[in-house]
Amino acid sequence: MVRGQEPLLTRRPSSEHEADLAEEDALLTGQPTGRGAEYSRWSRWREVGLFVWALLATTAVIVLAVVYQHQTTGPTKPTDGSKAPSGKRNLIFMVSDGMGPTSLSLTRSFRQYVDALPYSDSLVLDQHLIGQSRTRSSSSLVTDSAAGATAFSCGMKSYNGAISVLPDFSPCGSIMEAAKRAGYTTGLVVTTRITDATPACFASHVRRREMEDMIADQLIGNGPLGRTVDLILGGGRCHFQPNTTEGGCRADDLDLIDQAAENGWNYISTRKDFDGLKLGSAVELPLLGLLASRDIPYEIDRRFVEDTYPSLEEMAKTALRALSDATKDSEKGFFIMIEGSRIDHAGHANDPAAQVHEVLAYDRTIQAVLDFLEEDDTEGLMVSTSDHETGGLASARQLHSTYPEYLWYPGVLANASHSAEYTTLQYQQHLASLPKQAPSASSVKDLRAYLHSLVEESMGIHDASSEEIDALIGHPLTAPYVLADMISRRSQTGWSTHGHSAVDVNIYTSDATVAKKLRGNHENTEVGEFLRSYLELDDEVEKVTQELKEKLEIKGGQSWLGDIPQPGERLDGQDHLFH
Repeated sequence: MVRGQEPLLTRRPSSEHEADLAEEDALLTGQPTGRGAEYSRWSRWREVGLFVWALLATTAVIVLAVVYQHQTTGPTKPTDGSKAPSGKRNLIFMVSDGMGPTSLSLTRSFRQYVDALPYSDSLVLDQHLIGQSRTRSSSSLVTDSAAGATAFSCGMKSYNGAISVLPDFSPCGSIMEAAKRAGYTTGLVVTTRITDATPACFASHVRRREMEDMIADQLIGNGPLGRTVDLILGGGRCHFQPNTTEGGCRADDLDLIDQAAENGWNYISTRKDFDGLKLGSAVELPLLGLLASRDIPYEIDRRFVEDTYPSLEEMAKTALRALSDATKDSEKGFFIMIEGSRIDHAGHANDPAAQVHEVLAYDRTIQAVLDFLEEDDTEGLMVSTSDHETGGLASARQLHSTYPEYLWYPGVLANASHSAEYTTLQYQQHLASLPKQAPSASSVKDLRAYLHSLVEESMGIHDASSEEIDALIGHPLTAPYVLADMISRRSQTGWSTHGHSAVDVNIYTSDATVAKKLRGNHENTEVGEFLRSYLELDDEVEKVTQELKEKLEIKGGQSWLGDIPQPGERLDGQDHLFH
């Protein structure tokens, strides 16, 4: 055989290391080394000992992990998010009416600018994003609040304008009604009229959302199910007052405030009354709090009249404390719907300054809710989403035909002291104070000077053009839209509509594990399904629905649901328009 071509393992030269080489050969070939039996027995016992030690250590780690998980999650926590916790629980459902994803972008940049924060700073909401909701109704790809809230309250699609009524015009039981029947304590907190579409869907049923007098009647317990809500805080007092009293906007002479008092409701209507609740520690249920004749003012304006109107955050804190105290010794917890209502109105008005303050107010309320959940002893969950986006908002605007610059100016919004709505009211009051006579050159000059001063003081605009002032003078009824456009153009904020859009809206939660089913993109009905699943109310909702259908009798010639709409009738409501 040629040298260098021998098999590598055929022969090794003898040396003083031959014993080591023999052991190495054994490792490579699997053959015995010839070492003594004593070494072999010792090696086997060592291996047995190591195996037993490893087994015991692994068992200990598993036991410790199970104990740790039990201690940190508690017995009421779900393990995979697919089931509701066992035992007592609270559910806080929050609706940011009209708030789309761009509302967050706009507000985040505004806050960073105003407070000199780094660009990495985020809103409270940003830290709790879990998914998105698709918002179409049964009648349109673009929903209104009535159909949107019906998807949440009933877990079913319906037509624009329907208040917890289905496309066949029959009622559907709501999660709040089912929760009340199951022993939960319930609440509604809003910044618009309590008879507006979103809150109405949780505790009333009508076939047209504009039937606010009938909604008010049902809210205080005059509906087929009796009283289904224990705490109400918001606006809309005029729909509870007869048309014979100052401030009443009912079409009849019914005094629902007196009726409510006779039926055991505790009624408050002023800031002084609200302060007497001591942020919830002095509440006696049921509570009817109607704190504004119609809507509570935009946050950008309300901050100057805090002695008249409480904030959404204050109302939410009060409601949560009251409901927590009321259920302290009960087997069931509470269910509450809290709405940042006027984000929607700011979108309808295309008013970016009002918009950012409304979103910030909602964000502060989210933090208050999270703090409550952290401190409260009862298991609880917060879920937040929007019924739709309003305005087709964009943090960009092309002002002319040439290619636009990539700019957006939050500082313009920061200069505004008030909303376009408030500024318009000031303008209208000024016009009402003028003598009733044909305008003269002098009076027009004075009016122009007044308007220049007004937009400077209220909206921070110091360069109003002649065309803009002429538009305000020539068309005072469209003043809110002219004023909002003035600030939108200067900040380069874009809007595509004064109505709603079909954009997907965000879903937020306090616990992404418990709300696992809401991760990703969902139909809005799936949000409603999750809410009633969390409270284990699926069967109860069906029972309530059946009871409602059995009580469709006509009273006084009219159903408590109202008349069936005519084909082609517009039902999505125009209550957002400036009055």
